[in-house]
Amino acid sequence: MSRIAKAPVVIPEGIEVKFEDRVLSVKGKNGTMDVRIHENVHLDLGEGVIRFKGARQGDYAMAGTMRSLVANAVKGVTEGFEKRLELVGVGYRAQVQGNKLNLSLGFSHPIDYPIPEGVKVEAPSQTGWWSRE
Repeated sequence: MSRIAKAPVVIPEGIEVKFEDRVLSVKGKNGTMDVRIHENVHLDLGEGVIRFKGARQGDYAMAGTMRSLVANAVKGVTEGFEKRLELVGVGYRAQVQGNKLNLSLGFSHPIDYPIPEGVKVEAPSQTGWWSRE
């Protein structure tokens, strides 16, 4: 069996999980996410944990994939996702100006990148920035 599928997904307190018609719904403070569970994967929804198992011997890879998707959904509704970037180069800078990210990356002109709705971008210094959904 897949080593990833063997590890249960721990459901933190305050997270609501429902499993109906092969769709697992995870609801938390950051919203709701739905994951469609493959028909060859058995899901055991216990007290505070979710366990996965393949229906047949060869389905262990799909069980591991489903476990990873559900773990990411749980993380997304509890903490959200974050990506930190660091600009390395002479003269490279980033600034947030309203709903645009202004990047100076060595071109003859600055690049204005529109920030998508629902994404929060911070630039605490001109050489490092990160975004959070």
